[in-house]
Amino acid sequence: MSVKSSSVLKAENVSFSYPGNGGTLHDINLGITRGEKVGIIGPNGAGKTTFFLLACGILRPVSGVIRLFEKPVTGSKFNPQAALVFQKPDDQLFCPTVREDVAFGPQNMGLDAQEVDRRAWEALYKVDAASLAERPVHHLSEGEKRMVSIATALAMHPGLIIYDEPSAYLDIRTRRRLITLMPGSAETIIVASHDLELVLEVCTRVILMDQGRIITQGDPAGIMGDETLMQAHGQEKPPSLVPHYYRHQH
Repeated sequence: MSVKSSSVLKAENVSFSYPGNGGTLHDINLGITRGEKVGIIGPNGAGKTTFFLLACGILRPVSGVIRLFEKPVTGSKFNPQAALVFQKPDDQLFCPTVREDVAFGPQNMGLDAQEVDRRAWEALYKVDAASLAERPVHHLSEGEKRMVSIATALAMHPGLIIYDEPSAYLDIRTRRRLITLMPGSAETIIVASHDLELVLEVCTRVILMDQGRIITQGDPAGIMGDETLMQAHGQEKPPSLVPHYYRHQH
């Protein structure tokens, strides 16, 4: 596979600021290749969600460029190749029933009714939410809404799925289902989370952000095991890190 075809997301000197709020992101340079599972960690306000909104074209950089599958992100049209699972499910779910929400993306891709229906059911079964298909969205628990939100992304068969705090609102059983699902998926994944144990299990690379900048990136166990580094940027060393690290080294 050529280098070009393996590039999924590339940020080149990207900066962004909200009106009247000063700089939010500063000179972000980042490349993500096909099949990677990348975690982004950092304190609230580090710029993680803002970067995701830029990557999907919801926001536009003040300077720099973001390329998705080698094409500049313009925000001018729907791009089914990248799916964002929002931090708050209510920002993502708006149709009367669960099945209609999950079918919405494939419908907007211009697929025929049979393929739309197939993809919707496939995605619902993947997240173990098929029994919710005809339920009104507003009758779901927060955890159920989260899994349905993930199904709406999976139904589009995107090349990239961006997860913003995916384990929020999940009970232990559903969180474990999510952790099992993510590493085995064919899609390239970027996940921002304060659930550092999830990042350890799912991701092969971690990026530490703070105050709108990338501080460092690399091996998740190496970075999150550096207690001095983590504390300097508002993070705690995950309690299970040491046994996790040795389990994968021996």
